[in-house]
Amino acid sequence: QVQLVESGGGSVQPGGSLRLSCAASGSIFNINVMGWYRQAPGKQRALVANETSDGITNYADSVKGRFTISRDNAKNTMYLQMNSLKPEDTAVYYCHARVAYWCSGTICGMDGWGQGTQVTVSS
Repeated sequence: QVQLVESGGGSVQPGGSLRLSCAASGSIFNINVMGWYRQAPGKQRALVANETSDGITNYADSVKGRFTISRDNAKNTMYLQMNSLKPEDTAVYYCHARVAYWCSGTICGMDGWGQGTQVTVSS
């Protein structure tokens, strides 16, 4: 199996910045897609940004120009640099990865989720 561990959440004033990290570990063969979702109170979990193994990135319209996703393939780690944060960015942020991993001599696939990290933007 594969585990995803997030770090970097916290509280910040509007206009501030935070960087989230997500490290994947386990018997990883390949990470096809890796990215971030968020869930605000009373709302559904929604995509923030992700990146495919081909380097194609996708961003929610609400974060374009403010958030940047990046990936260190050697470390199986993904980052989300969040700048110009707004109160509406307040949510629990979840790392997600679609992973191919070694299992019983073959390759299995899974959608993995991190435990979530709280981001609060408030004055």
